Amino acid sequence: MNQRIYIMLLLLMGTSMSCIQQPDENHLKKFIEQHTTTVEPLMRALNLANWKASATGEQRYYDEQARLELELRLVYANRREFEQLKQWKETGSINDPLLQRQLTILYNSYLPNQIDTTLLRQIVEKSTAIANTFNTFRPLLDGKEVSDNEIDDILRNETNSLKRKKAWEASKLVGRAVAKDVIDLVRLRNKAAQLLGFRNYYQMMLTASEQNEEELFALFDELDRLTEKPFLNEKQTLDRFLAHQYGIEPNELRPWHYHDRFFQEAPRVSTVYLEPFFKGKSIDELARRFYRSIGLPVDDILDRSDLYERKGKYQHAFATDIDRAGDVRIMVNIKDNEYWMSTVLHECGHGVYSKYIDRTLPFLLRTEAHILLTEAIAQLMERQIHSTEWLTVMVNIPHQVSTKLRKESYRQFRLKQLIFSRWSQVMVRFERALYENPDQDLNMLWWNLVKRYQHLTPPEHRNEPDWAAKIHLAQVPVYYHNYLLGELVAAQLHHTIATTVLKTDEVLPSYYGNEDVGTFLRTHVFEYGATHHWNTLLEKATGERLTALYFANDLEKKH
Repeated sequence: MNQRIYIMLLLLMGTSMSCIQQPDENHLKKFIEQHTTTVEPLMRALNLANWKASATGEQRYYDEQARLELELRLVYANRREFEQLKQWKETGSINDPLLQRQLTILYNSYLPNQIDTTLLRQIVEKSTAIANTFNTFRPLLDGKEVSDNEIDDILRNETNSLKRKKAWEASKLVGRAVAKDVIDLVRLRNKAAQLLGFRNYYQMMLTASEQNEEELFALFDELDRLTEKPFLNEKQTLDRFLAHQYGIEPNELRPWHYHDRFFQEAPRVSTVYLEPFFKGKSIDELARRFYRSIGLPVDDILDRSDLYERKGKYQHAFATDIDRAGDVRIMVNIKDNEYWMSTVLHECGHGVYSKYIDRTLPFLLRTEAHILLTEAIAQLMERQIHSTEWLTVMVNIPHQVSTKLRKESYRQFRLKQLIFSRWSQVMVRFERALYENPDQDLNMLWWNLVKRYQHLTPPEHRNEPDWAAKIHLAQVPVYYHNYLLGELVAAQLHHTIATTVLKTDEVLPSYYGNEDVGTFLRTHVFEYGATHHWNTLLEKATGERLTALYFANDLEKKH
């Protein structure tokens, strides 16, 4: 049955049977109506304040964001309402599937906010202050203020080891600026979670996001086993390449030699460089053209977006759904290079998921099924940067170059997946340990994990809070594991698309020009919104619940 018709039937059934519904269902419907009336304008105002703060770096917008976030969280802090939701949940008196799902979402939204108002205010204010520091901080390099883009350019292109080291060290200075505040924020978050009966904030947030800590780390242990040996083999080859590039021995390599600040991305080891093919190109126009070709146009999204860097602006990238009614935007800092092409593809992937959710759904269900699913869509789209066919169509790579690139693109993709998988192990295990004990030697813990999972040699005699330079630990807590889980889901979704839509077994085919790809994603994932648990939706779309099988298989393909 068509999904939209199915949902409409459910809604009609709920309307036609209202006279015989259980009293609890009628009461829950009224609760949801009143709740939505309160939170919908608040969420929109908060999202707009966050957008303006990120776009300008102006304190007045951070103040407004903090005020609105606190106001919204106070709605969810209402203990009487939470107890009512808890009662409905525990008695099992709600049978309507859409009401059940909204009840679960409400319960999980109220749960982490059942804390003292003063403590809640401290958490919001501390978090907002850290965000302001990250957005406006510009380190000094050789006496000159530099942006993240400038540091990244040095780490991608500079061959002088001393210059690379200085740029890398400059990239960590923000960690020194925020570390104490981040630790204070962790303590506040833990205090809030412990007052609610949780071991710490990490456990509470996994529970509220419908994820099981034991299952999560069992999966990460499995991924560790699957990737350790192939990663080491690839890294040995990579180290020889980089050492030759810098004129040093492999045992002299240090973290600043790996082309990005955290060794989370694959250094460019291909003999075919894509940068010249993006030079002078309009990155946003390429994105428009691609998404239009698969039946998921993003022109309206990009027209509302903030695309280019300037002083005071947020230096990273994100997508946001302002109102759950069609105002979807992305914030990026475009340069005409491969990195920003992949980033814009990624953020527009988030954007199309939000855009194509069925707008007839109730407000609480007009959002993504889970953050790991929207990450999966973003990562699925970002994969196109590794497709030789896609690059040939999009940036007119000559035949002689594409023939050579075809042999190397899979290796670069595989290297990227292995490197990101190992980096994610560091982030996820560090964050868990951070909330377990924020008073331990975090600097040493960080470098021990980097050495164990990324097999990097730590800098000698360095005792700096380099971990705090990773913005996610402060601003997007208990989230990072979803990036790697998203890669697993992306591999699983791609397998289904490749076999049922494209009729191919390729890991990196081009989606360009195939509207059936967009139709599949829209009708099997996007339109459902949050009407199902994320794993149930994944099973409906692919025939299986989450598995690491397809991610592992993608790393073993023969090209």
